[in-house]
Amino acid sequence: MAKRHWTPIDRYLTDLLVAPDPALDEALAASAEAGLPPINVSPNQGKLLHLLAQAVNARRILEIGTLGGYSAIWLARALPPGGQLVTLEADPRHAEIARANLRRAGLTEFAEVRVGRALETLPELAAEGGDPFDFAFIDADKEHTTDYFDWAVRLSRPGGLIVVDNVVRGGAVVDAARDDADVRGVRRFLEGLAAEPRVTATAIQTVGSKGHDGFAIARVLGP
Repeated sequence: MAKRHWTPIDRYLTDLLVAPDPALDEALAASAEAGLPPINVSPNQGKLLHLLAQAVNARRILEIGTLGGYSAIWLARALPPGGQLVTLEADPRHAEIARANLRRAGLTEFAEVRVGRALETLPELAAEGGDPFDFAFIDADKEHTTDYFDWAVRLSRPGGLIVVDNVVRGGAVVDAARDDADVRGVRRFLEGLAAEPRVTATAIQTVGSKGHDGFAIARVLGP
């Protein structure tokens, strides 16, 4: 089956299982109008993140890579009253669009968008000494995925979940002819994940409107 089959199936599943939502639609429209790349998660992937965060009763969520805030809306809506999403975005313009989208969705009190390179804002977050995170979603530049994951583990509670997106990259992860920085970053991450004693993890291929890709999911065991 090719993408021309996957996309209608995604649409069918989304129409059945993901209710229409003006705030999410407006977030996508605003991001497109601003010229942001259409690399946000799909609606059914967004709902999966939402359900996983709810399944671990997440009160604090960390997101690395905000873009226009589409996945941030899904994650923030999984929080109970008093919960918090901290989402990190390197591009000030993207962060501005994400803040507007979160504000339109009525989630300002739940979501904080921090601007700056994640390798700089993550140590700042750790230095603040807040409560550990229950759930983390990593969807940023792939070259530094291993570093982002290490920080996410350090900042998470035992039993917390970490989801890492785009780990298959259309099959490039196993294509010896592909050696760009993103593919090398994903390979480095997966090889490190296999040997990481602080988590138990797996990875899953996905197909759909976003093509052929996949995600890794890890449960934090402890320090």
